[in-house]
Amino acid sequence: MRKRFSNWRPTTSLKEQRQAAAVSSSSGQNVSIAGSDSPRPSGFGRRDLNMIGKSRLAYHGGMAEDVFKALADPTRRRILDELVERDGQTLFEICTRLVTKHGLELSRQGISQHLAVLESAGLVRSRRQGRYKFHDLNTEPLEHIVTRWLKPRHTGGTP
Repeated sequence: MRKRFSNWRPTTSLKEQRQAAAVSSSSGQNVSIAGSDSPRPSGFGRRDLNMIGKSRLAYHGGMAEDVFKALADPTRRRILDELVERDGQTLFEICTRLVTKHGLELSRQGISQHLAVLESAGLVRSRRQGRYKFHDLNTEPLEHIVTRWLKPRHTGGTP
């Protein structure tokens, strides 16, 4: 009665899965264990980081790619707008300004995650003073992108 399906097989324990993963990881394979934080195999939705795509070659390490991804979301652009108006804000101040000016009803955790994306792209720097964490705008990544495509203008003479 227990063999209801023709392809039924007994499940392995977590200990057996880890032992199998240790054996296969020593042979160079990428194996995932249920309930662990080990990486997924390369064919399961995530891009294989060992591969070099056109964007990685064009932007020297993906810095500009991270900036573009960070700027793609309108909420993150609004956070940057608020930091342009007033630099050095805490998470509470940013949340308050987003609710009052833009009507965004996001949780503090949601805005914190947006700030983490902006920090990883290098657009926001955070500094701690006592128990407060202040967020400052960093325009250097944007300047790198702008100088890449804008040529200096020639004044006078032939173009």
